[in-house]
Amino acid sequence: MKNSYALVTGATSGIGLEISRDLAVRGYNLILVARTKENLSKTSRELIKEYNIKCDYFSSDLTLINSPEEIYQFTNQKQYNIEILINNAGYALPNAFHINSMEDEEKCLRVLGTSVIALTKKYINDMISNGGGKIMIVSSVAAFAPASSLQSLYGPVKTFMNRFSESLNFYNKYGITSTAVCPGYTVTNFHTASGVQEEMDSVPSFLKKSAKRIAKEGVDAMLKGKKVSVPTKTWKIIVFLLKIIPHSVFSLVSGLLAPGRYDDI
Repeated sequence: MKNSYALVTGATSGIGLEISRDLAVRGYNLILVARTKENLSKTSRELIKEYNIKCDYFSSDLTLINSPEEIYQFTNQKQYNIEILINNAGYALPNAFHINSMEDEEKCLRVLGTSVIALTKKYINDMISNGGGKIMIVSSVAAFAPASSLQSLYGPVKTFMNRFSESLNFYNKYGITSTAVCPGYTVTNFHTASGVQEEMDSVPSFLKKSAKRIAKEGVDAMLKGKKVSVPTKTWKIIVFLLKIIPHSVFSLVSGLLAPGRYDDI
């Protein structure tokens, strides 16, 4: 379709950046969304030069309630048709639940949850009118894991996002598919930004995967219309085990799989 684009949130670093690159390699035009205008401008120029695509950007802080509407108005005014929506932006709070302020919890929930719902609600009607579209929600293996002592809302929100993504597939009859991509430990700046880099450093190297690999497997799954994607064989096996073994057994290996996340508060 003329003037079609893929919109990617959290597009200038980590998995979001690699998803943007992967889509650019495949010839998709891009709308990049992130907080820092300087990073957006730099990334946009690099993608245009390297992959000969169209690329625009919009600076937005998804902790703010009006941001999804502002993003939608930007693309609407420019008459960009959003063929693919990548809900990738995210972070986690580093402290135990009783330490985090309610304001911080609400901001984090907005980025991980309500902004995803709001953006999807904005664009899904356009996708219906245009005869189809692809949605990706970058979730996490945490959606399948037992509750943890750190980042106590992160796993539950990701479980919620998986169920939300699944519900969007009732729009298949309109040519719309939604894919929840659930990576395990990925080498990005996410853990530093979330204040848990020390725990990440303790994770065995065989569990850590590259953002480029996660992005490629996630985009492949989305384009095929898969409902859920757990990138890499390692994490597919772990998620399978998480689904079948009792949580009491998981506690015996939690120090290996998730250092610090199951320590006493």
